[in-house]
Amino acid sequence: MANRTPARQRRRHGGQAVKIVVTGPFAAGKTTLIRTISEITVLSTERGITDETRARKRETTVAMDFGRITIDRELVLYLFGTPGQERFDFMWEILGEGMLGYLLLVDASRADSLAEAEGILGAFRQMARVPFAVGINRSTGEPGEAEQVRERLGLGLEIPVMPCDATDKASVKELLLALLYAVLDDVEAESAQVAGG
Repeated sequence: MANRTPARQRRRHGGQAVKIVVTGPFAAGKTTLIRTISEITVLSTERGITDETRARKRETTVAMDFGRITIDRELVLYLFGTPGQERFDFMWEILGEGMLGYLLLVDASRADSLAEAEGILGAFRQMARVPFAVGINRSTGEPGEAEQVRERLGLGLEIPVMPCDATDKASVKELLLALLYAVLDDVEAESAQVAGG
């Protein structure tokens, strides 16, 4: 179990600060998602792409993206976006330290996105047993799409899997809320376990 203390610290004004990681394959829309929802200017470490993947996008995250969203007076989310390319996978563990949950974003328009997501999900599950949700960016809207993604990734019904338009604030908020409910359930279960001895 990951050490959660750093991620759930009280802020100076009494609210809780929660660390959430946004991960997923290359070009799945992670940076866009954080920029869409963040209330501050996103700190981004994007650099120009020089290899064959340049056809998909001109820049890629090489270290992290960082954004923040205030849910209410009691809760602030700090969002850390990971690089999607495997050559930067050493950053996944660094950014995952102390997270209370994570979003796995996949690109429905790319057949290889789910295959890449399987490897990332495996790495994160080894890293920490924390709640997560799966967002399907660029969703086709076809019936059964979420079920296909769930089956491909081998996920139970307790894991939220839902379409998410990374450019739409309401859509991103819905995905984040699904993750937050899962985090709260997990925290409550953990507290009950501790109280029960």
